[in-house]
Amino acid sequence: MSHVDEHEGTRRDFLYYATGGAGAVAAGAAVWPLVNQMNPSADVQALSSIRVDVSGVETGTQLTVKWLGKPVFIRRRTQEEIDAARAVDLSALPDQIARNENLGDAVEASDENRAMDESGEWLVMMGVCTHLGCVPLGDGAGDFGGWFCPCHGSHYDTAGRIRKGPAPENLPVPVAAFDGDEIVLG
Repeated sequence: MSHVDEHEGTRRDFLYYATGGAGAVAAGAAVWPLVNQMNPSADVQALSSIRVDVSGVETGTQLTVKWLGKPVFIRRRTQEEIDAARAVDLSALPDQIARNENLGDAVEASDENRAMDESGEWLVMMGVCTHLGCVPLGDGAGDFGGWFCPCHGSHYDTAGRIRKGPAPENLPVPVAAFDGDEIVLG
């Protein structure tokens, strides 16, 4: 083999690699728009986290906000509501799981595991009945002083736990945290 043949082989290898590299870049450029379209849009990303000023929420009242297209109940409970929720025998609950995204799965549905703070004053829940997605009525509605879904008769207690009716689960607690006088959802 002559010196010229070795040089041709090296140049040929370079052309193969250059062509393969250019093809990989072109394939990536063609596929990226397809992958990128699956990312959430800017308006959805903007809604995925919201801050709610709760400094004006009086004890015994509720604020309802819209988050990710669904209502969220933010309630500042009275001591009577907290005491009623904490007096419940957990074995009497149809759903004994807290359904609190802040704590993870299989945590018992005690009031302490559903409230946002140690005192139990603040309760944040998705305002969607777990039966068929209706919005329950609040402010002490229903047989247990919490929320009531008039569409099919689901009764929730002062901790948002299902107590009576066709709803299979407690009202879910979304990821939420305090930041001063604001509650951050998401």
